[in-house]
Amino acid sequence: MNSKKLVSTIFIMAVMTLVVLNMTVESMYAAGEPARPQLDIVKAPFGETPSGEAIDIYTLTNAAGMSARIMTYGAIVVSLQAPDRDGNFDDVTLGFDTLDGYFKDSPYFGAIVGRYGNRIGDAKFVLDGETYTLARNNGPNALHGGVAGFDKRVWDAKVVRHNGQPALELSYVSEDGEEGYPGKLRCEVTYSLNNQNELTIEYRAKTNEATPLNLTNHTYFNLRGHQRLGDILGHELTLNANWYTPVDDTLIPTGEILSVKGTPMDFTSPHPIGERINSDDPQIKIGGGYDHNFVLNKIEADALTFGGRVYEPESGRVLEFYTTQPGVQFYSGNFLDGSNVGKGGVAYQYRYGFCLETQHFPDSPNKSQFPSTILHKNEDYHQVTMYRFSAR
Repeated sequence: MNSKKLVSTIFIMAVMTLVVLNMTVESMYAAGEPARPQLDIVKAPFGETPSGEAIDIYTLTNAAGMSARIMTYGAIVVSLQAPDRDGNFDDVTLGFDTLDGYFKDSPYFGAIVGRYGNRIGDAKFVLDGETYTLARNNGPNALHGGVAGFDKRVWDAKVVRHNGQPALELSYVSEDGEEGYPGKLRCEVTYSLNNQNELTIEYRAKTNEATPLNLTNHTYFNLRGHQRLGDILGHELTLNANWYTPVDDTLIPTGEILSVKGTPMDFTSPHPIGERINSDDPQIKIGGGYDHNFVLNKIEADALTFGGRVYEPESGRVLEFYTTQPGVQFYSGNFLDGSNVGKGGVAYQYRYGFCLETQHFPDSPNKSQFPSTILHKNEDYHQVTMYRFSAR
């Protein structure tokens, strides 16, 4: 057989093999095997800011039917559809149907907050011998980046490949002096959703001048689902945290790191959120419930670590979170009061949502005993948090 005939024969055999393999795969799916896994991202317009900037919303959907809707304003998680124990999907986050709600005094529903998530005491800090003064937007303190923090900015968006699958990358450049912070800072936040019902948020940043940086996501969860919304007091919470940072009467950490043992802060084993929320514990009274930073038990500082689990008995939904961050702010929705009318016209009443804000500790720029939050020139800021949804 000459070389031309040999090449032709090999080509025909290869084609026939591919056809047979394809028929075998098709017959497997026809016989009732699970459908081919698909991950999809769809873009749609979502309105404009008062100044006329266009806002887009992206819907990430996995093969299991779970979806996350994320918009470019504030890099906000607008909704998150997750299944209950019977396979019924419902939105497990608080938020609004339209942009207007987010413009009218939203309590950071679903947003990326920065430059500094959580509080900085007396709205000031000293860095390299210079005092920086911030906006006082939470009593005497600075909260979540200021009056116009990252939650109120329009982010650029593009669909990228992330760990071999489609993902949404949002970027924002914070100019030197914005909200009182030094340095020009470029941030990237990537949302990805896989077929194991895991929503991952990856954060990256660089600065041209030293600056405090503490980025987090401020989604309010309610695992009952939006169609059966009520308070979150029956949710059972576990936190992988033996320690927490107590606060003063303005919710600024005192600088101590105390054991949770023997206190209402002990969630090292599962407890309903409402079980001890009305106790006489001084920290509970100061916070009006839970609004505290918990120090996560970490074996390796920057490794992705199990942070905690929430189980909702009626729906069977389970939320677990894993993070590279050293702490998590557990907030029990103490300031919700029904004034925010959210999706479907539902008024979000007292304690209708909880937050698990993975983070560095509050007021770290003023507490040298806490892990540093200063990002220096030429350093790479990188951290990851993953939320895993299931049901039982």
